[in-house]
Amino acid sequence: MRYRPDQKQVTRDRVLKTAARQVRERGPARMALARVMADAGLTHGGFYAHFPSKDAFLRATVERMFDDSPFSALRDQSQSPAESVANFVDFYLSPAHRDTREGGCPLPFLVADAPRLPQDIRERVAEGASALSGYLARHLEALGYADAEDEASSCVAEIIGAMVLARAEPDRLRSDAILARSRSAILHRLTLQTCP
Repeated sequence: MRYRPDQKQVTRDRVLKTAARQVRERGPARMALARVMADAGLTHGGFYAHFPSKDAFLRATVERMFDDSPFSALRDQSQSPAESVANFVDFYLSPAHRDTREGGCPLPFLVADAPRLPQDIRERVAEGASALSGYLARHLEALGYADAEDEASSCVAEIIGAMVLARAEPDRLRSDAILARSRSAILHRLTLQTCP
């Protein structure tokens, strides 16, 4: 059987996508290596053809989660800064984003576990939060905010916290309300929407 020249990379990507979904479902500490490999259609023994250790695997998984994050919406140059921020907040604090396990922002999935993660992965999680704040701050600067960095940092903390709480709430209507209230409050504070 002939293999594509990029077959190893394709297989590695499939394993990382599967692992990212498992981290979103179970948390990084409960990611089961044998299950990831089985779900990716591979044997447990094939793991070391792609990763030197479980820590390296977890690092690569976290990187993949950030690669798949919705941060790109804030890098879109085709929209005005106001549209970019409003669209990002709308998406981030949506029921669809809350319910996804296939993609979305890794921060709500990782922040609670961060203190128990290896130092380099904790640093990567912190870098991800900082990058998100930085993207948001650039748009707020363009909108004339003198305190854009502080406002961006506050907004990031609020959207992540709201998402964590909305995912923890078992009642769907209350969960939706958490998202809607935070979304409305942030957009109102940024003068991108008037609160009802």
